[in-house]
Amino acid sequence: MTNLTLTIDEDILRVARIKALEMGTSVNALVREYLRQLAGRSTAAEGVAEFFAATRGAGAGSGPGGRSWSRDELYER
Repeated sequence: MTNLTLTIDEDILRVARIKALEMGTSVNALVREYLRQLAGRSTAAEGVAEFFAATRGAGAGSGPGGRSWSRDELYER
């Protein structure tokens, strides 16, 4: 890895450090991740995998029998 020197406003860095701490990470890790995504190393497949991992335990879905209503039934008034 290569080192990078940045010039950042003191107040911004202080708040960023606090937020990073609250997230359980570091400013360095946040900047590294941002640059990785900016550089395009994050693939669409990784994004889809992250989405499915995040929604896996949500309990949302049509259930084992699938949906029991049609679009027209939803919009009946």
